[in-house]
Amino acid sequence: MSESLDALERRIAELRAEVRRAVKAKENSLARSLRGDLRRAEQAWDAAITAEEPPPPPREPETSLLPIREQVHQALALLGAPTAAKLIVAVNNAFFSGALRGSQLTSLRRDEERSFRSDPYARPYYLCAALTDRLSPARGLLADSTWAPELRVLGPLSPRVDFLTSTTRIAEHLARLAEPPASALRLLSRMAQNIPGAVEGFVQADPATAIRAARAELEVHRAADTAQRAEVAVRASRQLPDVERLFGVAAMSTLRGAC
Repeated sequence: MSESLDALERRIAELRAEVRRAVKAKENSLARSLRGDLRRAEQAWDAAITAEEPPPPPREPETSLLPIREQVHQALALLGAPTAAKLIVAVNNAFFSGALRGSQLTSLRRDEERSFRSDPYARPYYLCAALTDRLSPARGLLADSTWAPELRVLGPLSPRVDFLTSTTRIAEHLARLAEPPASALRLLSRMAQNIPGAVEGFVQADPATAIRAARAELEVHRAADTAQRAEVAVRASRQLPDVERLFGVAAMSTLRGAC
């Protein structure tokens, strides 16, 4: 054990004794101050002991036996909402055995559209676009063709609603696991930072608390978002052929429709 650790342990023992004496003497202000010193000393001890731990042996990167499109579909099924590539990759790598990279998703939607155009509905699902209120593909978002049309279109509130939905789904999945992966808990904690009441400070998020907070905010937005999405979905069903309902209209078509 290093001299620094020895000194910290002596300091912690002294502070604990001083806290006991202050509490016994009913010197509350002094006791609070000493407790703060004790917490800082214990944190310094934690940091010092961690620094002395040998690094873990390097691991071979995990690879999934599933094709890329199936890994993406698996992540979307967990999230339940149109999602950007960055979060799809994070969810896949946190929950499933795989090392998906964002660069692997770059051309995926175009490949799916080409496949659908050449042989419509030959596959059980397609990784398609989420449509904006102008019926064009939302930049960077992927959706599942088997979802209801209302889930594959976006209104003004949809980005926030979908973020809350995804956070809830991640937390629910974690709550069902006997031993949640540390990487998945870190992912939930990062997302929970953006939801009022979901986590205190920068500590690890509790799935149950995150679920309650996300659902509470969802209730505020849900009715308006549902109505807005339904209106876009109805327009898409009336105006677009099958391929454009899944992958959106081209930019020039959008401009002509707006004239």
